[in-house]
Amino acid sequence: MSEADTTTDKIITDAMANPSPAKSLGDPGITPLSPTHIQNDTDQVQSGPSFVVVVAIDFGTTSSGYAYAFTKEPECIHTMRRWEGGDPGVSNQKTPTTILLTPDRKFHSFGYAARDFYHDLDPSESKHWLYLEKFKMKLHTTANLSIDTDIHAANGKRVKALDIFAYALAFFKEQALKELSDQTGSEFDNNDVRWVITVPAIWKMPAKQFMREAAYKSGLVSRENPEQLIIALEPEAASIYCRKLRLHQMVDLGTQTTQNGFSPNENVGSGMTQVSPGHAKEHARRNRQSRTFLVENVIGELWSELEEGDRYVVMDCGGGTVDLTVHQIRLPEGHLKELYKASGGPYGSIGVDYEFEKLLCKIFGQDFIDQFKLKRPAAWVDLMIAFESRKRAAAPDRTNPLNINLPFSFIDYYKKFRGHSVEHALRKSNVDFVKWSSQGMLRMSPDAMNTLFKPTVDHIIQHLTELFDKPEVSDIKFLFLVGGFAESALLQQAVQNMLQGRSRIIIPHDVGLTILKGAVLFGLDPSVIKVRRSPLTYGVGVLNRFVEGKHPPEKLLVKDGTRWCTDVFDTFISADQSVALGEMVKRSYTPAKPSQQVIVIHVYCSEKESVGFISQPGVRKCGTLRLDVSGTESTAARREIQTLMQFGDTEIRAMAVDVSTGRTVKASIDFLSH
Repeated sequence: MSEADTTTDKIITDAMANPSPAKSLGDPGITPLSPTHIQNDTDQVQSGPSFVVVVAIDFGTTSSGYAYAFTKEPECIHTMRRWEGGDPGVSNQKTPTTILLTPDRKFHSFGYAARDFYHDLDPSESKHWLYLEKFKMKLHTTANLSIDTDIHAANGKRVKALDIFAYALAFFKEQALKELSDQTGSEFDNNDVRWVITVPAIWKMPAKQFMREAAYKSGLVSRENPEQLIIALEPEAASIYCRKLRLHQMVDLGTQTTQNGFSPNENVGSGMTQVSPGHAKEHARRNRQSRTFLVENVIGELWSELEEGDRYVVMDCGGGTVDLTVHQIRLPEGHLKELYKASGGPYGSIGVDYEFEKLLCKIFGQDFIDQFKLKRPAAWVDLMIAFESRKRAAAPDRTNPLNINLPFSFIDYYKKFRGHSVEHALRKSNVDFVKWSSQGMLRMSPDAMNTLFKPTVDHIIQHLTELFDKPEVSDIKFLFLVGGFAESALLQQAVQNMLQGRSRIIIPHDVGLTILKGAVLFGLDPSVIKVRRSPLTYGVGVLNRFVEGKHPPEKLLVKDGTRWCTDVFDTFISADQSVALGEMVKRSYTPAKPSQQVIVIHVYCSEKESVGFISQPGVRKCGTLRLDVSGTESTAARREIQTLMQFGDTEIRAMAVDVSTGRTVKASIDFLSH
């Protein structure tokens, strides 16, 4: 393809389709040239430009972080420096996903810094500032996500979700580039970075695209160079990392007695910094700069137990979602094949926070809690921080109660609001497993805390049970438990009880950083996942010759004396079909009318496996290819337009080629109906 051709590339994003484009939009129709054929073009996957470093951002619901590796030393993964202002008793290699905007909506701070600054504001001031937390879940829960979707700050004001995500990514870009400049001793150029952003595998396509749009807006990468950003799926990243583990880098729940998820004699987080004396100096220099983990690039001992075709499940338990992926190993390279489409749901650890909030509403009244959150937002954040550290101490065999500090302003505001004390409310509430201690604390019995976990853990176990009942999910050798929520001893015990020894449960040491490190490895070699399952059915809208009795009469369209059936969905790939990385599906079409000057091809998608017509419920337009063929004559009897779609990556590409002239257009598949 010549440069002149590529300059004619148009990226067209279109509004949603009307039900019958041939009738209502007057589209110049296309009709298939038979036979259609599918071609596997896996050799054509472009390796893309070479980058000096890969930086992965794990953008979590509750906490976020970044890690990086230089392409020259792919086995050394640097996780970011310890964040300032971390909470006592909580590892702070990630920072809370909290963002603070000034009263005039300018970015102020992110993470611990945002939280601490907001917390120190005077209540009369703080209500004008915009503080946001746990906002990532909005992308999963919004049914018709668009560029204009709003989210609410703690003071009830609305802000554009895209702005918030872009601010957060810009913050990580600045942090990472600063650290890289410190490391290398000179200004580090963003063009030398390949960025990787992780998203839950169960996210629908609009949410994944939303992250890319936010990255463009933040200046992380430009639209002109989309290859610089890879959207990685969280459990896939974890899976890639788990392959590299040696047995001393993880806890096998089947063989060890654990205490809060780790055996008593383990030094949690010491992980894998075992280096030969020759590297010690170099290692010490690096360690001053950041935390460095050596990932052995030989496949670890765990791997030696796996044979060709063995299956394992990665269960990624985060703050917002739980994601399950089933992978099969392909030796000798250790490539991965996705056996069953990613599943899961909004069953992350914030579910436990909601249960705590419900408990507070039961004791103090929904009206009071709603008012308190609005009028004393910083104190509410304080209360939830106090709950978070106690939540982490919950364990199945715990006998002593858990104390949660109530902020003074909670006690004070309640007395003003109700006219009686917090202690009185507790006595009156009939919630007997929560008591008041004279030190100004709520005392929760261990059973009370376990009850808060139960709905979320039950959801996860139900989902895991359903997954293990699927025929594709038989003979699972290992279950890798990763993500921050995987540290919960209550969740670990529930998973053990459910599996009853059917497969070994493995928890990597730095369980909260597993995804981050795996995302770096994925950025260094995106071809490691060879086969995925397509989440959607994709196709294009075409005209077929009308066949009486076969086609519905309302689809009949007569054009220049020819009888056509309109709105036909010509399927490229079906939902849940296995797709190889870089697999190219190529179809040939011809204009229904030879004199057409413009050829328009609409790309459609659906969650259903089989689709007959583009007007069926649940089918939506997700891209448009518009080829201008005016002024170019074709000598062929019928003009051939080739449409190509490339699958198997976490995102999809589409293009159309006018075979006689070589003219090409590309489409960005657009799931955010503007």
